[in-house]
This record gives sequence, C-alpha cells and structure tokens, in this order.
Amino acid sequence: MALIIERLTKRFGTTEVLRGIGLEIGSGELVALLGPSGSGKTTLLRIIAGLDWPDAGAISHDGTDWLALDARTRNTGFVFQHYALFPHMTVRDNIAFGLTVRPRSSRPAKAEIAATVTELLNFLQIAHLADRYPAALSGGQRQRVALGRAMAIGPEVLLLDEPFGALDAAVRRDLRRWLREVHEARGTTTVFVTHDQEEAFELADRVVVMGEGRIEQIGTPDEIYDHPATPFVARFLGATVELPVTLRAGRVEAAGVDASHLPRVAYPDGAARLFLRPGEISPAVDRTSPFTVSTIVSTGATLRLCVTGPGGLSFDIEVPRRSSGVADIRTGTPIRLRPEAGRVFADGKRAPQAAPLVAPTAILKENRS
Repeated sequence: MALIIERLTKRFGTTEVLRGIGLEIGSGELVALLGPSGSGKTTLLRIIAGLDWPDAGAISHDGTDWLALDARTRNTGFVFQHYALFPHMTVRDNIAFGLTVRPRSSRPAKAEIAATVTELLNFLQIAHLADRYPAALSGGQRQRVALGRAMAIGPEVLLLDEPFGALDAAVRRDLRRWLREVHEARGTTTVFVTHDQEEAFELADRVVVMGEGRIEQIGTPDEIYDHPATPFVARFLGATVELPVTLRAGRVEAAGVDASHLPRVAYPDGAARLFLRPGEISPAVDRTSPFTVSTIVSTGATLRLCVTGPGGLSFDIEVPRRSSGVADIRTGTPIRLRPEAGRVFADGKRAPQAAPLVAPTAILKENRS
C-alpha cells in the first residue's frame, strides 16, 4: 500500500513553496522529511494529510486518489509539534476523541472504544496518567498522549510534524528511541518532519532532504551522509570543509593538498570544489604549504585544529590526539592536508552524479562530525 506523490506544486501568493515534488513511500516505512525552515517539509506533510491543497500534482495511496478525499476520509493520524490536546479532557478522553466523533454509522461501540483506549494507554506506558488533564503532564507525556490520540483511529498513515521540537534534549533522545520501538511494534507507515539531522538519522528508514521546495536527495541515513548528492546536502548535514581545487585528468590538485592517493573522478578538467568532513583530513607538517594552524582546541580524545588558507579560507579539522605526527603541530605550523574521503562538485552547479572519493584508509564512521 504505497503512498505515491507525483509532481506536487504549491504556491502561497507569488512564493512557490513546493516545486514538482515526487516521492514514493512504501507500506510500513518510516520516512523523515529533513530540511531547514522554509524548505517546504511541513507544507508537504499538511498536503498529505488533506489540511492544505496543492496547486498541481497527484497523491495516491493503495491506488486511491487522495486528492479526491477530504482529510477525514484519508484515514491519517496527525501529531502536531505543540500537542494540540484538549485541555478540558482527560488523557483517556483525549485518546478516545477521534473515535467518539466518528459518524454514527462508523463509530465503534462504547465498549470497543474503551478497550482500544486501554490497550493504547498500556502500550504507550501512560496508563497511570489516564485520568489526568494535560496541564498536569510533562512535555514528553503530552506528546505520548498526542501520539495515542493519532493512533487510536487506526490510521493507514501516521504524520508527525516536528514531534519533539518543543522538548528538551534529554527528553527528545528518550522519545526518539521510544517512537522507533512503537513503529517496529505497529508497522504503521509513518512520515515525520524534522530539521534535526540526528533525529532523522536515528529514526528513519529513509531520509528525504528538502531545500527551497525541492527534494535534494532521498536515501538511507548512511547513503545521505556518506554520498551527499548536492552541495546543499553536504552543507546541511553538518560541518564541511570546502576546498577550491583543480581537476586534471580526473585527479584532484591543490597547493597544500595531497590527494594523489584518491581515485580519479569522472569530471572534465577545470575548477571544482572538494567537500570534506572535519574528521576526514589528516594533517602533516609541511613548510611549503599555504595552510597554517591558527588555533588548537582540545576536546578530550580529539584535537580541533583551526586552519587558515589562501584567500581568507578558514575551517576546522578534527584529529585524534594520538594520531601520527600530531605532536609536531603547534599554533603557527604550516600543514599539508591529506583527505581520506570526500566528494567533488563542479563549481556553481549541482552534481548529483558526482563520483565519491573514498581512499583505502578512509576514516571510521565514529569520527563523524
């Protein structure tokens, strides 16, 4: 029962917030819509739910045209960032609400509603809160109740809009683990919106990276992180080191950069940019290099070297404290950069087919920024 989105476009006034969105979500998948504010991810979620309407495009689920259905008949559950619980209702009544307001012809019997609510209270580990009101709950407890209310109607698709955005970091971590367990137990097709890379990578089967109303890349968390398809994705997923380089016969060349060990790339000769993570660079003392260490910061087992280079270039690299040669590096030391992994993009344009650079000595994922 796939959810299929085709060529979806949406404008607010003269602003195009969704631009030809195409996406297929398989039955039982947990998919994250990841992107900065204004990228269109919440608008896309609301259109899936039937709370907003596209200007063009199509949405279908299990072969049914969802644009021919209103929000109620699409059978989706929606969880808002700020809970949207009814303050005058108990936890039990909030969870039951979606079932009690169904038309009489499709409304379950009272005993069936009560049994469904009791099962969810136990499943979500909030049975002890059943008779409390929202004002007496913590943020994490309110979000569990909001999820229970969305799940009570037996949705075919569960939609979560920044579900943990209003919570502190410790509670968010706990709820992420809990939500993944809930998904694995229930298997409901789930789409959630987030701007938090860590949240998306921990929870999702696949991640959809969005920017300025477009889908930049779709893939598993590892695919997205290791092989960003565009400069936008590479920059959005954490700190990057961007080095101007020259390509000659597929080789990366730049003063102070030792990239001779890296495989050739399928690019024409000319200017390009090499994108690296701060932990993907090994430094070595080189008196002829144009790169200089301006500051050294210890973060325990890791050293962060602040490096300056030609044209006002400034960036950080991270190396294990006991790495070979690091003991010889001081503030003011000129260093050569040896990239262990990276990705090349042509200047000024997207390069979704760019070949990844992966050296045999590529660093472990534990060194991710």
